[in-house]
Amino acid sequence: MESERFEALIDAILAIIITIIVMEIPLPQTTTLHSLLELTPEFLAYALSFVLCFNVWNFHHNMFNVVNKIDSSITWASGISIMIVGLLPHVSTMVVTDFNSFIAQFMFGLVFFLTHVNFYVVDLLLVRFDKANIALRLLIEERKNLTIIITVMYLLSFVIGYLIYPPVIVAVSVLSVAINLLPKNKRCKLKIPI
Repeated sequence: MESERFEALIDAILAIIITIIVMEIPLPQTTTLHSLLELTPEFLAYALSFVLCFNVWNFHHNMFNVVNKIDSSITWASGISIMIVGLLPHVSTMVVTDFNSFIAQFMFGLVFFLTHVNFYVVDLLLVRFDKANIALRLLIEERKNLTIIITVMYLLSFVIGYLIYPPVIVAVSVLSVAINLLPKNKRCKLKIPI
């Protein structure tokens, strides 16, 4: 199956999601610096959501650069990722509305966590479908440790967020995005002894 049309669909959906997220930021009541600073949580939620959307786009872009062929299971799994990311405008608003709410924080973190889990599922499907692709295997092997680290971080943040301090979930979301933004040589140093 050719991937160009699917890539174009992903691009379009992510552009719509980003547009909706930015539209959730209200206009300041006045044109003063103080009014803009009052919107800091909204701008931070937007920035973090934008980076997740970009991370999803980057994942798919990198994947389609090394993939020789895809099948319907891969497009459906990738589509589920886009469906999960489509919840970002709603959960971003929840976090901004009640920053100390565990449910709001959990839902926000869950979107990020499920996106990472979905990336791993897509990786497994790709390896199963395109067994002879060495470049793909190397890329997925490189991401394996990162997936394990981020999964453990999110599970711990959900427990700590529930028991102690809910905003730790957003902090882990920021950290997971920061890890994904690290240069490739720095990410490779994140090894887990298995």
